[in-house]
Parts: sequence; structure tokens; C-alpha cells
Amino acid sequence: MFAKKIRELRKKKGLSQDKLARLANVAFTTVVKIESGESKHPTIQTMAGIAKALGISLDELIKDK
Repeated sequence: MFAKKIRELRKKKGLSQDKLARLANVAFTTVVKIESGESKHPTIQTMAGIAKALGISLDELIKDK
């Protein structure tokens, strides 16, 4: 699932959850909930912001390996 992928990419880039949230223009709690799997259906806008903040395309973020 993309929760693990986001966490791994965030850590690889040396970003805290707070920094990722600010770069993606989403609430800190949104990032926490997505990474923990609590938020299973984030909006496309949220996912696009996170992908952009991580420097990848939305397709790369949501596609399975």
C-alpha cells in the first residue's frame, strides 16, 4: 500500500512528517494518518501534493511495484 511507500520515500529524502506536510500543503495529522494506514482513502489533491513534495509523479506514488 502507499502508506509504507510514503514513509520510506519521506525517510529516504530525510524529511520529517511535519516537513512533508508543509511541503505538500496538507495538515501534519493527514500525513500521520496516511502513513499509519488510518486514512485509507486520501483525496487525489492530498496525494498529488505529497507526490510533488517527494519529487515523484502521482502515478509513481500510487502504482504497485
